[in-house]
Amino acid sequence: MGPDDFYYELPASAVAQVPLVDRSSARLLDATGGSVVHRTVRDLPSLLTSGDVLVVNDTRVLPARLRLQRSTGGAAEVLLLRPTKEAASRFVATWEALVRPSRKLAPGVVVTVAEDLIIEVGDDLGEGRRRVTLRTQDGDLMAALNRHGEVPLPPYLTSGLADPERYQTVFSNRPASAAAPTAGLHLTDDVLNDCRALGARVEQVELVVGLDTFRPVAVENLDHHEMHREDYSVPSEVLEACLDARRSGNRVVAVGTTTVRALESALRFGLLGSTDLFIRPPFDFRVVDVLMTNFHMPRSTLLIMLEAFAGPRWRDLYSAALTDGYRFLSFGDAMILDRDLAMGITRGNQ
Repeated sequence: MGPDDFYYELPASAVAQVPLVDRSSARLLDATGGSVVHRTVRDLPSLLTSGDVLVVNDTRVLPARLRLQRSTGGAAEVLLLRPTKEAASRFVATWEALVRPSRKLAPGVVVTVAEDLIIEVGDDLGEGRRRVTLRTQDGDLMAALNRHGEVPLPPYLTSGLADPERYQTVFSNRPASAAAPTAGLHLTDDVLNDCRALGARVEQVELVVGLDTFRPVAVENLDHHEMHREDYSVPSEVLEACLDARRSGNRVVAVGTTTVRALESALRFGLLGSTDLFIRPPFDFRVVDVLMTNFHMPRSTLLIMLEAFAGPRWRDLYSAALTDGYRFLSFGDAMILDRDLAMGITRGNQ
């Protein structure tokens, strides 16, 4: 299989440029039954049953985009991706980052963001990534990023964002990610409380989302695609609750592909670590039964995961969504799929 097997025509008019005022008013294409039903995210609680476990990714987007000025007066930009494992002091930290214009910033070049934040551009790490060293005046890098950084939006969002909190989930916790777990953007405290009131458990995991997750697959053969590692953490009680639910005939409902990646990685590799798990057909899902997810970019690893989860039916669902005017990508609408129905699986025979 190659990237062309996961291509579809996405009109620019279908890409949502701004979030809805009311998060939960986003449309929800319900494919958990025999036929498609058009709902809104407010209806999510009605799709759950007592004993189900709804799992969200509580990572928070870091204000990781730093706009700089080169010594020549030209503009530059650093987008922090993840800290390296190199030794660091309180005042110095080393990160992987995207740097633009990379060719004009040779290793060793020092640029000033502000008086209290200086960046030295380092080695080329491949695929557009560079090593950068950040030096802070007071040793508080997060405070410096909050003062000078911006929440990075995907390049297809061209309208800007009046309220940066709309690119954060209402349950976001530790600032670490370069992009939002976008399926969770639709959820509100009221929706989650309604899920609990109906007897479902709501649990949180963390997967630090990297930009590489959303990049189109460039290789012709998926066997040659390299997934970049993302840090994750799944509390032991959350994984056990998921496994107990499945043993009892209930369902684990993952909000977003990043939640799927965290849960399936935790069962295979341990509760805490970094994962390069590439979920592609065929894949043995051992934790997740139902997936709520946004509509993804063509040729992306997220779309490949969707085929692994639900089979080629995703093409019909995407076509129906486009025909019916659903909004796509980060600020767009969502869909919910039952793997058992899509794949013809009888739960007791798994």
